[in-house]
Amino acid sequence: SCFPKDVDAFMYISGKLGYDFGILNAARKVNEEQKAIFVKKIEDALWIVKGKTIGILGLSFKPQTDDMRSAPSIDIINDLKDSGAKIKAYDPKAIEKARPILKGVRFCKDMYEVARGSDCLAIVTEWQEFEVMDLKRVKKLMKNPLIVDGRNIFEPEKMKKLGFKYISMGR
Repeated sequence: SCFPKDVDAFMYISGKLGYDFGILNAARKVNEEQKAIFVKKIEDALWIVKGKTIGILGLSFKPQTDDMRSAPSIDIINDLKDSGAKIKAYDPKAIEKARPILKGVRFCKDMYEVARGSDCLAIVTEWQEFEVMDLKRVKKLMKNPLIVDGRNIFEPEKMKKLGFKYISMGR
């Protein structure tokens, strides 16, 4: 979402006017911590990240755009790479803008290419096409049927019935 940029802009303006909005700093901190929590969920589910292939679905900071400014995918991917993971990624619009920012990432033509051979799929941006992907096909393509969903686009019970280990945020 635009939240991080909006908070930064509001903090800048309020600071210029002499106001101190501590709540904004707290909101920014919580927002930043969500990325670390998401990465930790992936690490905990895989146990060992080094050498594992993690597929990232969604790179842009929100759906329907190629905007990579303040995109959570940047920190998430860099943290996973720092832990030794191999990263494959797909985004319907942002790949060209992501290439110069995300070095060492294998960019894929679609979500199924990302799923092929992945130890984990991480949903970072809630593109509508991810919500309607063929999950049975995805499961067959994956090395390990693990999905960590940062956008809560699927129902946990449905995913369990399909045979996925499914981890979502905040539920």
